[in-house]
Amino acid sequence: MGTERTRELRRRRHRRKQVSKLLKRAAKGSHADKSLIVEKLRKLTPGAVTIIQSNGLA
Repeated sequence: MGTERTRELRRRRHRRKQVSKLLKRAAKGSHADKSLIVEKLRKLTPGAVTIIQSNGLA
């Protein structure tokens, strides 16, 4: 299914979509929802610490 670079880009785009969806849910959710979303972000991406701090979820 394409070169390794193509797969890498596809994974990156998908990850970016997922992160944006989770951040939208975190903006509306309660404290319990936010803790679940933070946990999912940590599993999803290696840069989760930066994302969590910049969006005030910590």
